[in-house]
Amino acid sequence: MSILSTKHFIGLEEATKKDIETLIDVGYMFKEVLDRPIKKVPSLTGINIANLFFENSTRTKLSFELAEKRLSADVINFSASSSSLNKGETFKDTVQNIHAMKIDGIVMRHPTPGSCLQLTKYVDSVIINAGDGSHEHPTQAMLDIMSLHEKFGSLSGLKVAIIGDILHSRVALSNIYGLNKMGAEVMLCGPAHLIPPFIEDLDVSVSHDLNEALDWADAINVLRIQRERMGIGLIPSVREYRKFFGITNKRLSALKNKIIVMHPGPMNRGVEIDSDVAEGDHAIILDQVLNGVAVRMSILYCLLGNEKDIKKNEKK
Repeated sequence: MSILSTKHFIGLEEATKKDIETLIDVGYMFKEVLDRPIKKVPSLTGINIANLFFENSTRTKLSFELAEKRLSADVINFSASSSSLNKGETFKDTVQNIHAMKIDGIVMRHPTPGSCLQLTKYVDSVIINAGDGSHEHPTQAMLDIMSLHEKFGSLSGLKVAIIGDILHSRVALSNIYGLNKMGAEVMLCGPAHLIPPFIEDLDVSVSHDLNEALDWADAINVLRIQRERMGIGLIPSVREYRKFFGITNKRLSALKNKIIVMHPGPMNRGVEIDSDVAEGDHAIILDQVLNGVAVRMSILYCLLGNEKDIKKNEKK
């Protein structure tokens, strides 16, 4: 059924440039659907999709559920906190029981890196990674890439700086893989202890000077400090982090060229980004949210839709 190079959507490390381009093109098609008075199409009628979230989520979970319903799929939602996992049931038993209910596709978020790949060994359903620990978050990267493509027309030669807690960020890793494949240049910027060792092996540059990164970039993707993953003590204080790496209007107004500001959310306002920046004319954060629904519709459709219908719609 899939018109992508793989049956599943586990990460952008495995995705091809053609896959990314296809998802962007189909994403634009669905963005037009979202602008219609009736924002629903019958593309996945009769397809059963389970959303398995073993970790808290707001944006990603709501975005996927909305995308699935806009495509007319039948949706079931699973929450680990109210499941039989609390009674001692194993992850394998849980997902195999869900699969026995004739589920065609599974969207999963899990705190363990590699869990989505492991899931492909337990069930025959199409698996879509909604974030696996600190490994990858490929659908977030796809909406970031689509938003940049929409703004600039092409990613080839585009300079994108990813700023903040790179060490704990699955968003950063997926963006690096995807942006590199699309021909963009990537710079990582943050405190030295929040930049992974050997990350430059992924064909990125590294700076610990925010002003240098801002002067270089056409667009920046601002990441939050993930205190729930890092434990205590990796940053001396919120005030000090903001002083050296916070995105403020004062910093942006000092630049020669206007740059685009993105943020995957949730935002720590007044820490990595100020409210007047997040709501200002540099930011395309709300565009990212809408593109998130469109590109997730694209991913679901390309993996679970009827291949003849997909190709027919691509020609329109």
